[in-house]
Amino acid sequence: MGKLTVRALRAVLGVVLTGTVFVQALMVWALVSGSDPEDGSLPLTAFRVIALLGMVSVQVAVVCVWRLVSMVRRGTVFSHAAFGYVDIVIGAIVAVALLWFTVTAVNAPGQRDDPGVTLIMGGIGVAILGVALIVLVLRMLLAQAVARDVEATQMQAELDEVI
Repeated sequence: MGKLTVRALRAVLGVVLTGTVFVQALMVWALVSGSDPEDGSLPLTAFRVIALLGMVSVQVAVVCVWRLVSMVRRGTVFSHAAFGYVDIVIGAIVAVALLWFTVTAVNAPGQRDDPGVTLIMGGIGVAILGVALIVLVLRMLLAQAVARDVEATQMQAELDEVI
């Protein structure tokens, strides 16, 4: 991976992390201080709590991707240490999907006149789960690459013994 690509990705990850922390701080302040411009009704409060939890999931995924990018730059991504980070990213994506399904369920009673919105929101949740499945497939490819790397190292050691 080139230096420019790594820098660009880290810049994006930094902006996402900073932005979510800033928005979280504002949302927590509005909830705790009582300076909320809304009436504080239950669905709106539930939406805010769900949004806060969703941002935490995104932040966890961003930190793990940052660590994986660091491993790529060092050339150590094809190791068993990378699996932990990938597993956490998959878990964070599944958590976001579950939170989205919760938002859909909380929002559904207000959409009785237009149930299509609830169906679209459910479809978005399924798409988020699809992203988790894509990352799972990529994890399987990583496992194959690690296995081949170990095999190649063993073959190289055997060849060195022969020579």
